[in-house]
Amino acid sequence: MLSSMELQSLLRRIDHKGYPAYKDTRGSYDFRGFVLSIDHVQGDPFASPSKVSVHIKGAQAGFPKEYYKKRHCRIALQDLLLRHFAREIEKVSHKAGGSGKSGLMAVSRPRQEILERSACQITPDNGNLTVRFEVGFPANGRTINARELEKILFDFLPKCVSFSLYYKALDEKEVQRCVWLAEDQQYIREQLAVQGLTAFVANGAILPRESGVSGRPMKGAVVFASPASMEVELALPHHGPLRGMGIKKGVTLIVGGGYHGKSTLLKALEAGVYNHIAGDGREYVITDGTAVKLRAEDGRSIKKTDISMFINHLPNKKDTVHFYTEDASGSTSQAAAVVEAMEAGAKAFLIDEDTSATNFMIRDELMQRVVNRESEPITPFTHRIRQLYEVYGISTILVAGSCGSYFEKADCVLQMKQYMPYEITEFAKEEARVFAGEQGGAPAEEALAAAEPDVLRVIKPDKSFNDARFKIKTGGLDTITLGREPLDVRYLEQLCDTEQLNYLGTLIKYMQCHVFDGKKTLQQAVETVERLIADKGIGAVCEGSYLPCHLAEVRAQELFAAINRYRKLAL
Repeated sequence: MLSSMELQSLLRRIDHKGYPAYKDTRGSYDFRGFVLSIDHVQGDPFASPSKVSVHIKGAQAGFPKEYYKKRHCRIALQDLLLRHFAREIEKVSHKAGGSGKSGLMAVSRPRQEILERSACQITPDNGNLTVRFEVGFPANGRTINARELEKILFDFLPKCVSFSLYYKALDEKEVQRCVWLAEDQQYIREQLAVQGLTAFVANGAILPRESGVSGRPMKGAVVFASPASMEVELALPHHGPLRGMGIKKGVTLIVGGGYHGKSTLLKALEAGVYNHIAGDGREYVITDGTAVKLRAEDGRSIKKTDISMFINHLPNKKDTVHFYTEDASGSTSQAAAVVEAMEAGAKAFLIDEDTSATNFMIRDELMQRVVNRESEPITPFTHRIRQLYEVYGISTILVAGSCGSYFEKADCVLQMKQYMPYEITEFAKEEARVFAGEQGGAPAEEALAAAEPDVLRVIKPDKSFNDARFKIKTGGLDTITLGREPLDVRYLEQLCDTEQLNYLGTLIKYMQCHVFDGKKTLQQAVETVERLIADKGIGAVCEGSYLPCHLAEVRAQELFAAINRYRKLAL
């Protein structure tokens, strides 16, 4: 390791030379309060910015051990420090001039969700802190402007570090509240299983968002309050008693008129698989961590998936036990999504009628009378929803605005009126019984029993991933390009951050190169990677001399889903 003075001398020596001379700066430098590591130097001022990192010993950072020993506390603390560091960096970005990306200083900008990220990491055994970010090394044309880089590294950066990454520089109460909130959220997650709940929504929560492209809470929104019949009280470690709506395991139906908050509640439950920052309004909206949002996805590919639980006896004699298509219909795509989510270990399905295939969800009574069962290859979800819970232990929370056929299947019916929930289970079931009587009784449904789907699929490796020229690119929250093959993930609605797509691409590449061997099932392959990450951290699947600064954790459910949508998957 060199000293900061040696870096300063080096910069002055290469000033006004050709841009490639910046490569000489790679290495680690002692700035006394922290170590600066220049991990990767950009090829020219118009290329992707240089990758640098700051390393601080745990004793110098000074955070109490109890704030980072437990994983959920550590992730919350990392998130808080990253947000503080990002605010400081933003103040000085581009204050050093030059061509192209000269003077840029950028770091991850977390949204409302709290995720583990490669941008900020704390070592649990000693509290050592690392922050990774990008800097555009300044140049005039393609000539080094080392004086401007010296300004960044010796003036701007030390101030950003000192104001945001040391315990003594921060508001101790703010840090404590951050960690305490994480502990309270973890307690609620643990209580879901203890109390037989799929989700919990605290009284006082703000569920509507500012806009369709903003995750911030809507100003003046209706404050959530639980129906008395569904209210539970939890004794949180720090917050103390907290009351709210407990959604029990089983089948829950959310109904109501248009624009009354049905989908808003479901969206909050979708996001409840992640913890949220204080002030988000959904801090205490907690959903089973394996819950998966299901929907129709016309045109997606399906690879050897057993959809026979829902679809059989196709006119073209196509095999539905090992179903394959490059252009799925709405019903086949949703059937595959159910089985794939079962494969991924989901214990709760979240479904909105508006984004579902109608013929997959329901066949009304008149249609069943006109088109007899033998002529219809689809067994609708309404015939299977009870089986999914009673046999497989998978709960369903379903938003329905126009279909009443699920009333008799539901354990709980929740009506939304002007964003307020009302429990109407008995009323809805009585109306369903009266309606069935007036119609002369409903047609006989499919028997409950059905063969268990075969989800043990073996994946073969794809050698193209081993090519040194293989690149991973992402496009917003919609696409991951693996080599030249686009992977459409726009309908994986629980992905909330572009850095998650970066990590998904990295995970899939690692699995293709090191895990898929033509012997392991997809379940075994994902379990292998999860064990590796749990043991060695988020960077365990990354190759190269440095850890990228733009990766965020993903759930196993999204990893399964992304792999299943990869069109070149070898089975």
